Amino acid sequence: MAKERKKTVQTKQSPTFVFGKLNYQLMVLSMAIVVLGFILMAGKTDIYSFTKITLAPIVVVAGFALGIVAILKNPNKQDNNSNNS
Repeated sequence: MAKERKKTVQTKQSPTFVFGKLNYQLMVLSMAIVVLGFILMAGKTDIYSFTKITLAPIVVVAGFALGIVAILKNPNKQDNNSNNS
């Protein structure tokens, strides 16, 4: 008895990404904001300056918040305004 071999047809599928283009752009922007916050924290000026104590942590937290928004934003959901046009 000869074994029958099933032919499988392989088609090239384009890769599907979990996130959309806007998600990646927001993620890169959030990383840049976090880096800016850490740069503001660094330096050789007075350790108790407004920039190091207040402004830099706010900038870092804002960067992390934007990163969370970038992750949670649904790329498949369309705006209602674009459907009404």
